[in-house]
Amino acid sequence: MPGKDNRQEQRLISEMMELLVTHYGGSLSDEDLDQGILAIQRAIELGRRSHSGQFRKSGEAYFVHPLRVAHLAARHWMDFSSVLAAILHDVVEDTPVTLGEIEADYGPEVALLVNGLTKASDEKLSREALKAETYRKQLLAAIEDVRVLCLKFWDRTDNLETISALNPAKQSLIAEETRTVYVPLARHLGMGDVANVLDALSLEILYPRRSQRYQEAIRDLQSQVEIPLRKIRSEINNVCEHHKIGVLLRDRWRPFSVAAAKAMSRGFPTLYTLEIQVDRTMDAYLALGLLHNLYSPIPGKLRDHLNVTSQFGYQALKTTVQAGIYRMRVEITTRKLARFNEAGVLAPGFEFRRANFQELMRSLLDGESAFDTEGLRLASASIQVYTPRGDVRTLPEGSSALDFAFDIHEDLGLHACRARINGQTRLLKSRLMDGDQVEVEQSKTPEVLPKWLEWTATPRARNSIRRYLRSRVKEAS
Repeated sequence: MPGKDNRQEQRLISEMMELLVTHYGGSLSDEDLDQGILAIQRAIELGRRSHSGQFRKSGEAYFVHPLRVAHLAARHWMDFSSVLAAILHDVVEDTPVTLGEIEADYGPEVALLVNGLTKASDEKLSREALKAETYRKQLLAAIEDVRVLCLKFWDRTDNLETISALNPAKQSLIAEETRTVYVPLARHLGMGDVANVLDALSLEILYPRRSQRYQEAIRDLQSQVEIPLRKIRSEINNVCEHHKIGVLLRDRWRPFSVAAAKAMSRGFPTLYTLEIQVDRTMDAYLALGLLHNLYSPIPGKLRDHLNVTSQFGYQALKTTVQAGIYRMRVEITTRKLARFNEAGVLAPGFEFRRANFQELMRSLLDGESAFDTEGLRLASASIQVYTPRGDVRTLPEGSSALDFAFDIHEDLGLHACRARINGQTRLLKSRLMDGDQVEVEQSKTPEVLPKWLEWTATPRARNSIRRYLRSRVKEAS
């Protein structure tokens, strides 16, 4: 085992260094690059020394875990400070090393990230209270630096992939927590691929037999379509090459989920997507035309998410074609946008609505429970609606006109009485659709009712309603 661990450590370190140099070698000076590499080497030595003699329940040397987390961080375009924090993310929690020592040796940026990844500790608190306090600590750190959450995703990914040594009850608790908290957070940060991986790993733990049947069905289907798919990819490659469009083709098989398992009976069209990556946006539209000329497009299946970004920031042309006997989903995007689609907020140039994210985190922290997981779930998908003046407001999918009122201002929400949606008078509980124009009519005095809590989806609205109702109870007593 020690020999195997040592070989794995060396491979992870070598690949991690190569990724960092590849991603940042062109943008950093030689001096800064050298300093970054030296800091990584010092952190590796500190981590190896601090975790010496520690083993996971599987018997694996503990230090391999932070190295895998750091490797995942480097793979997803995270910078030197993030990789340093990943290497050291457990030393404060599990070894005598202090946060002050981390800050003195590696700076306040790395110390902030490590602190955000360190569990809360208080002997007076119960296990559940400590867990809630840890959530709050992570979110407070994420408001200041969103990389805290991204590093937590890699930490949780590796924990789920190596969870088999834990007892089944503990595995289930970790899987449920992942689906409740970290999957919606990843989606909110545009990290759809990460969310899918976390969700699939969690579901494999919660539904092992169903997951195994699904994986077996996927392998059978892959063997059946291997030769036809090779022919289809060759035809697409040839026609694009003839028109001097460079393409990269990727097979994407749907990861395991309850919905995917239910869709198995419909076979290939629901389980497979061919991704075509090109160099420029113009090439994406040219490739779409060539594809539709090669294979008949299915009417009503074309979606242009290059011009109108889909929820979570996904950007691609989506279509479905009839390729011989196979009905096949195809997504066409650029190599640059493929990074956005994969890594979301971490991809270079990704447009991240930081203010919206920070506002959501604060509203979750202000909720009735220590961490408003229901509010987070509802806020993980978004719509855009418009004020009468044409200003855009981004709200969670499923929001009502009442949510819109509170999003504008708490006072408007408390005094709301009716709404006008696209010029038509509607009740406050009316659910909004993407693109709606909304105007809220006010009463002179608040008319807040307990049932308003059932009409709202946003943490901000529910928190305001609860505060108002409590204040009325206090006045009455």
